[in-house]
Amino acid sequence: MQCPAARGLERVGEWWSILILRDALHGLSRFDEFQESLGIAPNMLTRRLNSLVEAGLLSRHRYSERPPRYEYRLTDRGRDFRSVFLALLAWGNRHFTPDGKSVLIADKKTGAVVDPVLVDRATGRELSERDFEFVPGPAANQRTRKRLALAAQPPPMATEEGRPASQRRRKRRGTRHA
Repeated sequence: MQCPAARGLERVGEWWSILILRDALHGLSRFDEFQESLGIAPNMLTRRLNSLVEAGLLSRHRYSERPPRYEYRLTDRGRDFRSVFLALLAWGNRHFTPDGKSVLIADKKTGAVVDPVLVDRATGRELSERDFEFVPGPAANQRTRKRLALAAQPPPMATEEGRPASQRRRKRRGTRHA
């Protein structure tokens, strides 16, 4: 798959996986901690933890020989998911909070609540739709280049009726409109 978003979702797209990573970002690391936090069936938790280890987002470390017990620690790749999770949290707070926000992000020193935005690392500018666009990278295949070229084309101009000019009917001369 060429799309980096699709490749990322392939690793974490299942919602249990995202919640396990959320809990790991909060400091949980043991099977029983994840199970208690999430209320997830043990077999499902085992599958999700194994897939996150295989994807390189968590690493497994034995902490007890008898019985064998493991803890799951975030890898660098897993810690990099933090910005994705913060963006998802902010988006959820902005659009899906019928009862109000249940989790906020606050400055550790001041306690001030913050609203995360995605910015360019080099310039510090917010990555707004108005100022930035998707462009093919050096490894983009022809399909990706074509999709991005289509997406970059401006939409057709709309008429007063709200239809693109190519779809509107010609007005008849001599017809009066009230």
